[in-house]
Amino acid sequence: MRCSPSIVPADRLDRDIYLVLEDFGVRAGCAWRETDEADTDLETILRHLLSGQYAYPVRIVGFNPGEGWSRDATSDVADALAQRATDDDVDIPSALQDFIAANATFRFDVQLALPLLGAA
Repeated sequence: MRCSPSIVPADRLDRDIYLVLEDFGVRAGCAWRETDEADTDLETILRHLLSGQYAYPVRIVGFNPGEGWSRDATSDVADALAQRATDDDVDIPSALQDFIAANATFRFDVQLALPLLGAA
């Protein structure tokens, strides 16, 4: 059997890629978020989660086509988010707190930022 060369450059495939499954509610259900290729590295996914670009993440998968592996990275990402929130004193949206609580492999307590009374 003759193999034809890939039309995708090898350097675009030999890297870790992360995708987020998000829950869009009862009407829409869960779907993999459409993501620009440049925004699929772990660091960018963490930044996007912390900034609220994903409202209700459910699952995160990681894969590397060049190395031929894929895995569920949900717990690893939840742990990284928890660690970053602790280290950088980041406010975590409540939906993301739920994601961390459900998936982190170590105990993590998040302090909710409460609005000031009488603030306009």
